[in-house]
Amino acid sequence: MSKPIQIALAGNPNSGKSSLFNSLTGLNQKVGNFPGVTVDKHSGFAQLNNNIKAEVIDLPGSYSLYPRRTDEWVAYKVLINQDTEIQPDAVVVAVDASNLKRNLLFASQLIDLKIPVVIALTMMDIARQKEIRIDVLALERELGVPIVPVNARRNKGFELLKKRIYETVSQTYRPPAFDFIDNKQLAPAAIATVKELLPGLSDYASLHYLINHESFALNHSLQEKIEQTEITNNFQPTAVQGTEIVQRYQRIRQVMQNSVAERTQKEKQLYAEQIDKVLLHQHWGYIILLSVLFLLFQSIFWIAQYPMDLIETVFVQIQTWFQTVLPAGWFTDLFLNGVLPGLSGILVFVPQIMILFGLITILEETGYMARISFLTDKLMRKAGLNGKSVMPMISAFACAVPAIMSVRNIENRKERLLTILITPLMSCSARLPVYTILIALVVPQKYSLGFLSLQGLVMMGLYLFGVVMALVVAWIAKRLIKIKDKSFFILELPIYRSPRWKNVLYTMIEKAKVFVFNAGKVIMVISLLLWVLSSYGPKDIMRETNVKYETLKQQNPSSAAVLEKEKQSMLLQNSYAGVMGKYIEPVIQPLGFDWKIGIALITSFAAREVFVGTMATLYSVEGGEADKQTLRHKMEAATNPDGSKVYTLATGVSLMLFYLLAMQCMSTLAVVRRETQGWKWPIIQLLYMTGLAYVMSMMAYWLLR
Repeated sequence: MSKPIQIALAGNPNSGKSSLFNSLTGLNQKVGNFPGVTVDKHSGFAQLNNNIKAEVIDLPGSYSLYPRRTDEWVAYKVLINQDTEIQPDAVVVAVDASNLKRNLLFASQLIDLKIPVVIALTMMDIARQKEIRIDVLALERELGVPIVPVNARRNKGFELLKKRIYETVSQTYRPPAFDFIDNKQLAPAAIATVKELLPGLSDYASLHYLINHESFALNHSLQEKIEQTEITNNFQPTAVQGTEIVQRYQRIRQVMQNSVAERTQKEKQLYAEQIDKVLLHQHWGYIILLSVLFLLFQSIFWIAQYPMDLIETVFVQIQTWFQTVLPAGWFTDLFLNGVLPGLSGILVFVPQIMILFGLITILEETGYMARISFLTDKLMRKAGLNGKSVMPMISAFACAVPAIMSVRNIENRKERLLTILITPLMSCSARLPVYTILIALVVPQKYSLGFLSLQGLVMMGLYLFGVVMALVVAWIAKRLIKIKDKSFFILELPIYRSPRWKNVLYTMIEKAKVFVFNAGKVIMVISLLLWVLSSYGPKDIMRETNVKYETLKQQNPSSAAVLEKEKQSMLLQNSYAGVMGKYIEPVIQPLGFDWKIGIALITSFAAREVFVGTMATLYSVEGGEADKQTLRHKMEAATNPDGSKVYTLATGVSLMLFYLLAMQCMSTLAVVRRETQGWKWPIIQLLYMTGLAYVMSMMAYWLLR
């Protein structure tokens, strides 16, 4: 085989496709975009028989070969051989054994395309729980393609699956000669004409050319001929689709009678259905949801406190050691007050990032995340959204950028736009470092009943307040945006299952790597730039300040330490960074912010998490080499010129609300511009979020001061 082998992985949503992909490719994966679109493309490499390396491309989930959403169109064009860059040698279809009837619809359509297909039978353990017994050999005979039962949790069946993939690619197994249904009956004359125009197409593929040829890359002459074929034969796409689906389900029923034994419908009351009666209860469901969120945020503080304290202590010791071995000079100052504080500001929050995403992954793996969408649909509709808006909003707890990109799955234009406008109000992971350090500063570490952390309650309150404000904004905006589209909310609730701990651990590590290497690069660059701006200033003023305090220290040797600290403070205030902060201080004073916080607001527009690195650099430069305290202790000790504390409860709450509500992210604005095809909505979003943040922060400060 001269060209590299490409294997497309297809299947229904929630069919176990992602677990199948992870098991086939292991950690040898990458994420990019499908050619020409911004839909995520997950790809990786698997080792087949005879040391053949194959690229596995995970296609977006689809229920059938009739696409509606952007991601479904991506999968469709690959499968119908209309993608110019991805042309798979074989397709592996994930088929949920516990929901065979629905999954076989999509699988049978792929089989009728006459492309090389291997079926991976997933969820066999769930099928056994439902007392569904599948005769795999009989099912193979009925479908005419190789079928391999797999268990991703126990890593079973994958060697045989790789063998069948290799045999299919090398044409040991070939597509069945017979059609799953008689496609010629659907539109015989029209199908025959298309097959004359495009020799080699199967009957069913010809049918799709009749239905969707306008979306295919065909020359003008061919487009005209297919269009004329439709007119001549009075081809009705909707009627043909309806007839096809009915015929497929009739045939699927026959296949299952010959190869599947299962209990009667009355006996199929599973334990999961009993659980849903509680978790989706109209009253108890919401109480349980709030309890789950409460435990999630409590755990962030319970578990992360110890590794965070350890990391802070280690960095203080490292800084102390380097101070004793490095010679005095600008490079040492840069390293001690620029590099180390920036690095500490990155790594200290890794435990919380890992714990947050680990817990969210557990919710997704168990199937509870989909229940959250179901529970909140009624509430979403009152705000002008629907349940489909919940998943982007939940995704935005990680990062607003991919969350906004996933909004394409919402067919209704108005609901899609509203979701884009409010998604950045969700507290993304970049805000977590800001919340953590401010909560530690202004909220006492108290416990009720021995385990309910006040700090955890405040953290949960911030996340919920973001959701409430998002719904309020959506409710107002739906009356201002004049788009009228009908929408429907159809959601499949996945079965409950225990989480795959390997996947949970993998997600935790990947999210930590993204934070350290992506956000970390921005934090380090800005920390170093900020060190330069805070260490240098107008030469005359900086020289006069140095001379003044050196003279004072000579005159008062006993006060040398105090004077040195005053000197560092004055040098910082007169630096370029200090000048910037003082310039905007009058604007932010009504919010309770000083000029140092003003500098952080400017630098963290690139990324919110830069706030911590900025404060670490500013306080390190101000403290000088002798200051060995952690950042939290430095901020806790910070005072205003009148001697009052900078970080009071009023200031802390005001600052948290500002970071909660303000648009402090250039990347989010960029992706909103791309998704809305212009600057109108990003500018509106920037203005309303900044204005809302300013007003709410000012109100909080004046109420609590």
